Amino acid sequence: MSLATRPSFTSQTAWAALGVESGEDTDEEAYDETPASQPDSASEGPAKLSKSALKKQKALARAEKRQLEKVARAAARAQAAGAKSAASSDAGSIQSQPATQVPPAKSEAPRAEPVAAVAPEKLPVKELVADVSKPALAKPTNGAAHPVEAANESILSVPATEPSVPPPTSHPAPLPAEVKPVAQVSSVPAPSEKAIPVARRNDIENPPEKKQAEPSPQDAEKAKKKASFVTRTLWTFIMIGGFITLLLMGHAYMIILVMLCQTLVYREVTALFSLRRKDVGDGNARGRDPWSKTLNWYFFAVTNYFLYGESIIYYFKHVVFSNAQLTPFATNHRFVSFTLYLIGFMGFVLSLKRGYLKQQFGLFCWVHMSLLLIVVSSHFIVNNILEGLIWFWVPASLVICNDVFAYIWGITVGRTPLIKLSPKKTVEGFVGAFFSTIIFGLLWGSYFSRFDYMICPMRDLGVTAWSGQSCEPNPVFVWRDWQMPAPLSAPLSTLMGHQVTAIPYAPYHLHLLVLSCFASLVAPFGGFFASGFKRAFDIKDFGHSIPGHGGMTDRMDCQFLMGVFTYVYYSSLIRDNHVTVGSILQTIVSGLTVTEQLQLLADLKRYIESQGIAVNL
Repeated sequence: MSLATRPSFTSQTAWAALGVESGEDTDEEAYDETPASQPDSASEGPAKLSKSALKKQKALARAEKRQLEKVARAAARAQAAGAKSAASSDAGSIQSQPATQVPPAKSEAPRAEPVAAVAPEKLPVKELVADVSKPALAKPTNGAAHPVEAANESILSVPATEPSVPPPTSHPAPLPAEVKPVAQVSSVPAPSEKAIPVARRNDIENPPEKKQAEPSPQDAEKAKKKASFVTRTLWTFIMIGGFITLLLMGHAYMIILVMLCQTLVYREVTALFSLRRKDVGDGNARGRDPWSKTLNWYFFAVTNYFLYGESIIYYFKHVVFSNAQLTPFATNHRFVSFTLYLIGFMGFVLSLKRGYLKQQFGLFCWVHMSLLLIVVSSHFIVNNILEGLIWFWVPASLVICNDVFAYIWGITVGRTPLIKLSPKKTVEGFVGAFFSTIIFGLLWGSYFSRFDYMICPMRDLGVTAWSGQSCEPNPVFVWRDWQMPAPLSAPLSTLMGHQVTAIPYAPYHLHLLVLSCFASLVAPFGGFFASGFKRAFDIKDFGHSIPGHGGMTDRMDCQFLMGVFTYVYYSSLIRDNHVTVGSILQTIVSGLTVTEQLQLLADLKRYIESQGIAVNL
C-alpha cells in the first residue's frame, strides 16, 4: 500500500504521533482497510487482498510513516535553529496551516473549535478521519505537544495545490472572543523558509559528495602494507639488537629474559579467559570471582619454584651439596614444592562460590594448561641455556630467520594461501623460507661454534663474553675431515685448481640441518596453533606490547615449540654423559650416612696417599 492511496490530512495532529511500533495497527491503518473490505456497490472494486498482502502493505505504510516522521523532526530542528523567535510566539499555541487555503463561504462564518477545547484523549479517532476522496482540514491540537514538528509534518505531507475543505462539525462550540479561529490565523513560513526543510530532507536522503576524493582500495592497501613493513622491520632490528646485548652480558641475563617473556605470555593467555567470560555473572563482578587472579599467579609461582629449583640442583650440584645450609633445600625440594601446590589446591576449593562454579573450574583447567604449555616449555629453554648458549641462541635465531624470510618471500612472490587459520601465510613464503633458513643455519651455526663462550656449559653465573671461559668441547664441535672418493675428488680438484681430497666438517653441521628443517617445517605450526587460538577468541593479537608484532605471545609461539624440541634432541642424541664431581657428591650426600661418609673420606685419603700425594685433612 503506497502513500498515494492513503488519506491526506492538512496537518499532523497530536493523536497521529501515537503510532504503534510493535506491529499493531494504528487507527489510520485500520481505516485504510475499509475501502478494500467494503467496495462500492455501483462499481466493482479491486480484488480482495490476502492477509499476508495486507500485512505487507501495513508494514510498508508503517515504515514510510516512520521515515516521514524522522525527516519532519530533522526539518523541525533545522527550522527551529533559524527562527527561534517565531516558533516560540506562534507555533507554541496553534498549528500551522497549509500554504493554500479555501476562503470561507460568505453566507456562513468558518467554524473552528478553540485550541483549548480540543484534547487528544477526548476526540475519538473515527470522528477525525474523513472520506478517502475528501481531503480534511487541519484541526487544532494541543499546542504544548511539539508545535514545530507538527507544522513541518503538515508541510511535508500535504500537497500545496490541494484545497482544504472545512470538515463537518457535529458538535459546534461557541468561539471565545480572545481566541482567534484557526482558519484566520496562519503561521506558514515564508517561501524562503519553506525551502529549508525540503533542502534538509534532500541532504539526508542524498548526501553531497565529499570534496576530497578518497584513495582507491589498491592504493590504501599498498600504503598499509608499506607502513606495516617499516614498523615490523624497525622493531625486528630493535629486538635482535637487545637480544645480542643480553647474550654478551652472560647466561644469567638470558635466563632473566626468558623468565620475563614467559611471565608476559602467561599474563596474556590467562587474560583471554576473563575476556571470553566477561558476560557471565552480575554486572559488578563481570563474571569473575575475587580470588581467581590471586590463585592464577600463585600456581604460576609454585610451578616456577619447582622447575627452576630442579635446574639449579642439577646444574649446580657442586655448589648446593657442598653447603650445609643449602643441602636441606636440595634434598627436600620436591616435597616442599608439592606441599605448596596442595595449599593452592585447598585454597581453590575453599574459594568456590555458587554462581561462579562453572567459571572457576574452567579457569582452573585453563591455568593448568597454560602452565604446561608456557612454564614447562620455558623451563626446557632455560636448560638449553645452561647446557651452552649455542643451544639457545642458534635455534632461536633459526625461528626468527624463518619468520623474516617467510614474510619477505610472502609479500614479494606470495600468491597461494597456505592455511586458513593464518590467511597471510602463503605457500611461496613457506617454501622460500625453508631453503633460506637451511643456508642461514649452516653459516650462522658454523660461525658461533668456534667460540668457547657459546659451546661451554655454564658452571658460573658471573661468566660474560669477555671472561675468557674455556672448557673441553663436546665431540660434536670437533672438526674432522671427510675423505672424498676418487671419482668425486678428481673433477672437484680440476674445478678448484688444486688438489682436493677431503672436506672439513663437524658433526654439529648435521645437527644444524635437522634444527633448520624443524624450524622451517614444524615450528611454524606453533604459530598456526596460536592463530587458531586467536580465531577462537575473535582477537587479532594477544596484546600490543611490541609494535608491528602484536603481543609477546605472538613472538614466542614458535619459540616454545622449538625450545622443547632442541632440549629433547640434545639430551637424547648430543649430550655427553659422564661422571662429574657434582653427581658423585649428590650421591654421597643423599645416599650415605655421616658415618659412611667419614669412612669413605678415610678410604679416599689412603688411596690418594698411596699414589704418592700428600693429603692434609
